[in-house]
Amino acid sequence: MSDEAIIKRLKVIVKEHGGQLGLAGAIGVDQGFISKVINQKQDISYYLIRKLCFQLKYSPEWLILGTGEKKIDKPESAKLITEIQMMRTEVDILHARMRAYEMEMKELREQLHLEKKAG
Repeated sequence: MSDEAIIKRLKVIVKEHGGQLGLAGAIGVDQGFISKVINQKQDISYYLIRKLCFQLKYSPEWLILGTGEKKIDKPESAKLITEIQMMRTEVDILHARMRAYEMEMKELREQLHLEKKAG
């Protein structure tokens, strides 16, 4: 998922709602939050994507991938967002495990280096 592509579509949504303030009011968030996301000072969150899809009926496929209809009223949207959130959680868990393994490898290397020096 390209953040730049999503931001481009977010800007379309902002324009359709009369600006950042209008969009913020429509989905119940602070205008500053919208501004930070658009200016890439804050990551695009699934919280924002979920609000745009559920409250304003934008298609998650269009918003995330840039394909399909812009707006839909299908219940599959909820399923897709849930699946994306589950996958994101799995990726976060894998990253945490990877960091733990990297730290363990570093400790083992340091221990091996000390043993070689001593022996």
